[in-house]
Amino acid sequence: MGIPYFLPRKWIKFDQADCLKLATENTQKKGHIHYGKDPNTLVDEYKNYNKPVPLKVGFSYCGLGWKTKWTSTDFRHEWNPVLSFVFFGYQIALTVYSPYHSHYWEPWLYYEYVTDKTKSKRERIEQCRKEAPQTWTVSSQGKEETIDYYQRILKSKYL
Repeated sequence: MGIPYFLPRKWIKFDQADCLKLATENTQKKGHIHYGKDPNTLVDEYKNYNKPVPLKVGFSYCGLGWKTKWTSTDFRHEWNPVLSFVFFGYQIALTVYSPYHSHYWEPWLYYEYVTDKTKSKRERIEQCRKEAPQTWTVSSQGKEETIDYYQRILKSKYL
């Protein structure tokens, strides 16, 4: 399972061979700042570079993926958080799942980053429902249904 765009990996420092390889590639690229130079003189410039290598054994974590779209409070869900354990090509991935991904995470982001933290949970949720509603009209097989996703994602004590 990619986390989110790649398989679990770790980052290691370039060794001498990696530095020389990249220096050689860059000295052969037309338009590159080092084009035509001797790669051996540039090796030290790449000694602090890192490269990804596959993770053989270990844990990998990727947090919630999100962005803002039109304004600083217009949150968009991209991927769920995932904790992954890798063991020689096998992987166990634990993710926070909701059947309503966007309708779950986008209000949570609004709750976390926009609402007033000095208020109670109930007051913050009321603010979310007012300022970031999750009411959608869904069409399926010629029928329309209006859904308030807060009814589906919140515990009854917060409704």
